[in-house]
Amino acid sequence: MGKINCWEHKKCGRQPGGPKAQELGICPVTTCQELHGAHGGKNAGRACWAIAGSLCGGNIQGTYAQKLTNCWRCDFMNAVKLEEEPTPLGFSATRLGLDKSLEKQRMSAGTMAHARPAEFKRR
Repeated sequence: MGKINCWEHKKCGRQPGGPKAQELGICPVTTCQELHGAHGGKNAGRACWAIAGSLCGGNIQGTYAQKLTNCWRCDFMNAVKLEEEPTPLGFSATRLGLDKSLEKQRMSAGTMAHARPAEFKRR
């Protein structure tokens, strides 16, 4: 079974084509391509706490700082945290943390191939 996204877990219906998308609008989490793949989700589907304007508990959530207290109590966020903590990238509650983690992984992969100090290079 694949990793599920927040709209699948919460059954909010605000994904494109969802049953509540016309009434409540499309949730920005479902279309945030910048976070596609974060914690293995589609768009920001497994990083919804980092996106302002999501609809949780029947209320539109505000900025990251305003909504984080509610998010830490969320069963979905905590399930993602438990699933992702043991993985190489780990869990990130912030966009910055996720970006740094992904950057470290890219640098590690790229640097290992040509990280030979100058004094050890053959002439």
